[in-house]
Amino acid sequence: MASIGAALLIGLSGSGSSQAQDELSSAEKCLSANSNTSLGAQLPRTASRLKSGEPLRIVAIGSSSTVGLWVLRSAATYPEVMRRELSRLRSNATIEVINSGRVGDTIPNNVARFERDVFAHTPDLVIWQLGTNDVAWGGRPDQGLKRSVLEGVRALKAGSADVVLMDLQYAPQVLASVGYSTMEDIIIDVAKQERVGLFSRFALMRNSVSAGVAQSALVTWDGLHNTTDGYDCIGRALARAISTSAR
Repeated sequence: MASIGAALLIGLSGSGSSQAQDELSSAEKCLSANSNTSLGAQLPRTASRLKSGEPLRIVAIGSSSTVGLWVLRSAATYPEVMRRELSRLRSNATIEVINSGRVGDTIPNNVARFERDVFAHTPDLVIWQLGTNDVAWGGRPDQGLKRSVLEGVRALKAGSADVVLMDLQYAPQVLASVGYSTMEDIIIDVAKQERVGLFSRFALMRNSVSAGVAQSALVTWDGLHNTTDGYDCIGRALARAISTSAR
C-alpha cells in the first residue's frame, strides 16, 4: 500500500507540473527556452547610467516590427515591453524609450533617418532592428548593403551611444526568402567586427519553436510579424540581456 501511495503521489506531482507548464502563456514558454540570452558585448554607457541613477534614454529604430504592426496598444510593442521589464529589473532607474520605427523601412532608409530620429534624441543606447525588409520581398543583400550596416553602426557609435543590433524574425516569410542567411551573416559579422551587442531574435524564436512553442503563437497570420506573445517575449528577453550586459 505504501508503494502504491508513493506512486500515486509521484504521478499526481508529475501531472501537476505538466499541467502548470501547459498553462504558461506562449511568451512565458518562449522566455523559458531562452533563459541565457546574451548580447555578446558590454554596454558601458548604459551600465554607467543604471548604476548612477541618471536617466537612461533608449532609442529603438527599425521597421514595422519596431512599430509593433498588428498589436492594438503601444504598450504591447517590444520597445515598451522592454522598458517595463528593464524598469522592473532596475527599480532605481529612470528609463525612457523612444520608438523610432517606421513601417516598410530598409537599412538605407534607417540610416537616412539617423540624424532626425536617433541623434536628435541624444540616446544612451540604440537598438537597431534591421534587415527584414531588405530580404523579405526578394532583396539579395550584397557587400554594398554590408557597408551600409557597417557605416550605420560606426555613425551610431560616434554619437557615444551603446549599440545593439536586432536581427531577423524566424518566420515563414523570412525563411522563404533567398537572402535571409546572407543577411544574418552580415549582421553577425558587423556586430563582431564593431564589438557591439547582438540580440538574435532569429535564434530566440527558433529556440522557442524547437522547445515546443507553436510558431503560430509567435507569428501572426501574415507569416512575418510577431503576435502579442511574440513581442512580449522579445521585449522581456532583450531587457534581461541589457540588464546583464550593463553590470
